[in-house]
Amino acid sequence: MNLLTTIYRQENVNIEGKTFLREAVRGIIFHALTPTAAGASQKELLMIYSPVNGDYKFPGGGIEAGEPHIEALRREIREESGATLTQVTGEFGKTFEYANAFDEGFDTYKQVSYYYFCEINGEMGALDLDDYEAELGFRPVWVTVGTAFGQNKKILAEAGSSPRWTRREAFILEQLSPQ
Repeated sequence: MNLLTTIYRQENVNIEGKTFLREAVRGIIFHALTPTAAGASQKELLMIYSPVNGDYKFPGGGIEAGEPHIEALRREIREESGATLTQVTGEFGKTFEYANAFDEGFDTYKQVSYYYFCEINGEMGALDLDDYEAELGFRPVWVTVGTAFGQNKKILAEAGSSPRWTRREAFILEQLSPQ
């Protein structure tokens, strides 16, 4: 899978030190076209919205030990959106993120996120969120790429801290934006 970008969450991250690796999968799921006022149409994207942070993220999450990517994607999409993955139609790419380690015994935290184009059934069932996801009010929404990108860029530009994933998701949204 092609590397799309490398993000350093802090300055002076020791990428040569002992590294804790987290791998994750994320689904890029487009919806039927929606007409605009000008008569054109825009694709909508399934995103996970947090009303607490005001940001959008792609459905997905960590790969469990020994879990194949597609099974992890199926599980994460179901947990975060209530939808059932019906097909993976292609690879988009992967990102690397580095940060200072959170856990003792490690120098570096490295996250690799693998992005896949996916299709789902049209039904949204019950969510099965982690505690922190429920606290952030995660909910699935259909939104245009431009709207999600604009909101995430706004969050990044505001003073204070943004969720650790917002920079990565804004980058991917920018890559998906019509040129």
